[in-house]
Amino acid sequence: MPGVQFPAVSRWLHWAMAVMVLTMLGIGAAMVVSLGDYHALVSIHRPLGIAILILVVVRFVNRQVNPPPPFPATMSHLERRVATASELAMYGLMVLLPLVGWGMLSAARYPVVLYGSLHLPFILPHSPRLYAVLRQAHTILAYVFFVTFMAHLSAILFHTLIVRDGLLKRMAPWSIRPSQKAP
Repeated sequence: MPGVQFPAVSRWLHWAMAVMVLTMLGIGAAMVVSLGDYHALVSIHRPLGIAILILVVVRFVNRQVNPPPPFPATMSHLERRVATASELAMYGLMVLLPLVGWGMLSAARYPVVLYGSLHLPFILPHSPRLYAVLRQAHTILAYVFFVTFMAHLSAILFHTLIVRDGLLKRMAPWSIRPSQKAP
């Protein structure tokens, strides 16, 4: 049904990003509690953060080219505004978190190793004080992102399981055929 779902490329980008973000959230939680595996986790965390940064830019451009389908009629004007604002907040945080992390590591003169000998350039001058500020900012932003992500997931589950208005079908990884009706 035209207009019910996001275009296929938008859905693919969304679910690829969802897998990467869930992986990053798991890695972030493990980094906090597992000193023994910290370096192994960091070696995944850094390139995955840069991959998320690149993909979020691609998603943002794609969203300008392929606007989202309309929200279900069951959503109030306020709900639509909150949903749009939270999506934009997640986009912003998915740009800001990797940039702050990259800046933090630059200020400490730690290389951001992508793979083997491939490193990102330093983007900020060496400064222990700047490193400390950015380190704290990175942690706070990660918690804000987690809360925003959980609110997004909770809203989707609420609309899918309680309201049953087909909100999830807009971004479902499968195509809705014309014979399938979206409520």
